[in-house]
Amino acid sequence: MTGVITGDIINSTQYENSNIWLAPLKEALKTISTNSKDWEIYRGDSFQIEIKDIYNCFINAVYIKACVKMIKGLDVRMAIGIGSKTYTGASVTESNGSAFQNSGDLLEFLKQTKTNLKIKGAGSIDNELNLYLKLINILMDNWSVNSAEVVKLHLENKNKIQKEIAEIIGISQDAVSKRMKRAYLDEILEVNQMLNSKIAQTRKNIK
Repeated sequence: MTGVITGDIINSTQYENSNIWLAPLKEALKTISTNSKDWEIYRGDSFQIEIKDIYNCFINAVYIKACVKMIKGLDVRMAIGIGSKTYTGASVTESNGSAFQNSGDLLEFLKQTKTNLKIKGAGSIDNELNLYLKLINILMDNWSVNSAEVVKLHLENKNKIQKEIAEIIGISQDAVSKRMKRAYLDEILEVNQMLNSKIAQTRKNIK
């Protein structure tokens, strides 16, 4: 079983210089996987990345969103697919299996419904998980650039305390704490744990 995130950048055409968002997106995908065969950017502002540990799907989607929303006016639409991988292509977009099909089909649905984040392939709990994702994504859609930055830095430096993150940004520890609260970082991390717990339990019951 594997995970696949397929997504596209929202409002990318407002920037004549696509490198403004393309470079941060590439860095985000490289941070998630150093193996370039695991991800690809295609059709200008669309991308796909395989997440081989399905329990990292949601938090990696959060990371991608934080990287993109550090650019004022931009957002990202992402479809998380979970399932099998039946064929490994020369690139991730050439690979196949239910995880890839679930992710690709779901992205088209997101475009039609103007929704920014959903999951497909977790089985009978898909609807429940998507309710949680719908609610938490309302919070993430409203991140400021500063909120996105602090989430990005936390996910890149999970072992660092607030004081160390404050030094990276060049602000006070109190300011970092306030930004994390405004970003609802604790709630996002709690949702991540809950989603993974439910997926793990469902897989256990199936076995």
